Amino acid sequence: MFKTAIGRLRIVGFYEGISFLVLLLIAMPLKYWAELPQMVTIVGGLHGLLFTLYGFALLHVWIKHRWSFLKVLAAFIAAFVPFGTFVSDAKLLRNHT
Repeated sequence: MFKTAIGRLRIVGFYEGISFLVLLLIAMPLKYWAELPQMVTIVGGLHGLLFTLYGFALLHVWIKHRWSFLKVLAAFIAAFVPFGTFVSDAKLLRNHT
C-alpha cells in the first residue's frame, strides 16, 4: 500500500483520523476534566504532524492522478471533520486503488 500515492494517502489519512479522534475524545477531556493539559500538547503535536503529512500526500495524489479541484477540496475538508478521513477513504479513494 505504501508503493502508490493513493495508498500512502489512505494510510496517512487513517492515522490522521485516529489522531484527531484521540485528540477530541481523550486528550481534550483529560485537559479539562482531569487537568492534564500535557495530553493535548503531546497528541496535538502528533496530530499536527499527521495533518501536515496528509496535506502533502493529498497534494501528491492531486498532481500524480490529476484529481479535480473539488475532489481534492472534499478530501481536504474531510480532515477537519471527525471521522471525515474515514468517509473520504470509503467514498473517494477506494475506487482508485
